[in-house]
Amino acid sequence: MVEYRKIPATISTQHPDNANLPAWCTGSIIEGNAEIHEIYYAFHDLGCHEVMWDSEGKDVDTRVVRKLLSNYPEYFYENQLGRDIFLTYRIPNPKIEGAERKVVVETLQNMTVACDVASSFYKREVAPIFEVMLPFTTDAKDLLWLHNYYKKAIANAEEIRLDEEITVKDWIGCFQPKAIELIPIIEDYDSIFMVDKILDPFIMSVKPRYMRVFIARSDPALNYGLLCAVLLAKVALSKLHFLSQRREIPIHPILGVGSMPFRGHLSPNNLQNFLKEYKGLSTVTIQSALKYDYPFEQAKNCVSLLNSHLPNGVPPPIDHDAEEKLDSIIRKSASIYGRVVERFAPLINSVASYVPPRRARRLHIGLFGYSRRVGTVSLPRAIPFAAALYSLGIPPELLGGRIFSELKEEEWEIVSEHYVNLRHDLEEAGGYLSWRNIELLKHDSKGVAKRSGMDEERMKEVLKDILSDLEAVERNLGIKLGPATHVQMKHENFANNFLISFLEGDNVAASTSLLEAAKTRRCLG
Repeated sequence: MVEYRKIPATISTQHPDNANLPAWCTGSIIEGNAEIHEIYYAFHDLGCHEVMWDSEGKDVDTRVVRKLLSNYPEYFYENQLGRDIFLTYRIPNPKIEGAERKVVVETLQNMTVACDVASSFYKREVAPIFEVMLPFTTDAKDLLWLHNYYKKAIANAEEIRLDEEITVKDWIGCFQPKAIELIPIIEDYDSIFMVDKILDPFIMSVKPRYMRVFIARSDPALNYGLLCAVLLAKVALSKLHFLSQRREIPIHPILGVGSMPFRGHLSPNNLQNFLKEYKGLSTVTIQSALKYDYPFEQAKNCVSLLNSHLPNGVPPPIDHDAEEKLDSIIRKSASIYGRVVERFAPLINSVASYVPPRRARRLHIGLFGYSRRVGTVSLPRAIPFAAALYSLGIPPELLGGRIFSELKEEEWEIVSEHYVNLRHDLEEAGGYLSWRNIELLKHDSKGVAKRSGMDEERMKEVLKDILSDLEAVERNLGIKLGPATHVQMKHENFANNFLISFLEGDNVAASTSLLEAAKTRRCLG
């Protein structure tokens, strides 16, 4: 297999999971010119190889390349955009987000404008942006349509004749790049199990030189629970490795991860465990909490180590028999987790309203809301979802823990083989469990139900199930849940203050305590 370009190891993203704000941000939200500066900060200060410029669910500056080259010319003269460092668009999926379809057109057209700007800046032909991430990729046609649209409707538009004497190329100039590279984002259960079947027709039709594939980690955790999210990632990595060998094409997996175990557990304090857990990666996301909730030198060192350690080998192979066993385990686990979350949703939504926004986002309907097979509950996105549960003192990692009482011996063996840090992750998350809050929820179930707009009996039932989840985790993994360190004890105090203030309707005190708890655990969610 031949490589044709440098594959970035670290990609800075705009995921709004940070509790603290960077010193250069003047408001409570990172937006506008601050996001332009953030790109430079990610490249120059932190050492990230790549930045995701995200137009899915949020407004972004389409003149980003012009502003970067104008504001920081010396840096970008020395570090060529599109060769040494990379800027990659994430666009809405027209099939999913109908109101945002034309953003796709705007974004793709802007890539040609960026090419003209950069070529003028570098005084040679340069394609500063040539890759696009497509969320919710579920079919090869999603990729083929996007590939063909760019090629036919944008790049080839230069051949359109405006009259008998002039073409678009004569009038406006050439449209570069001539083709774009696509990065499918694979994020739901069925698509992860079919990732090879989704990519194969695209590979055979387009014959790309290489492929990068983004495996989501947050949405699977939100939708199916921690255990399922980790095992699904392992299935995807194995399938991509086999496909790469079969089609003799380099495939470079990207894993989208946050800093707590629920969303991936990539933090400066867990780096070696992370690299051991997820073998076969080429790229990982550096999200906002890692950038801004840890001391600068820790964050920079973490990025540097990732840049030197990725790619990190070959993923453990999962054959057909093992895949069937994992499929059965994942389905059982997702069902147990889903029943708890569905009934707990009113309280989660009530608490999530206190989570401060860190980016300017538009209304977005998450995967959970329209694809759940049991019920039709609507939940926040993964970050405020997790933030709400941590704030309640009930870490989302522990929900659905009863699965550990139902696993047979051979199932335990395969789970232990493919989720290496299971006990470590649950022990880490378990330190943020507040038994005081559990008792308060039980003692004042009537007040909690009223405050969150749910039936009291349903509240009692779901608390009973959560207690069963906690008991199963402690019994089967030998973990003592609850605060064990001074930091975790401090966190429990803030979580306890939050719940009391929430029940009393003291919104100012509740918001303050929620944010202090988030700063203590070094992320919103």
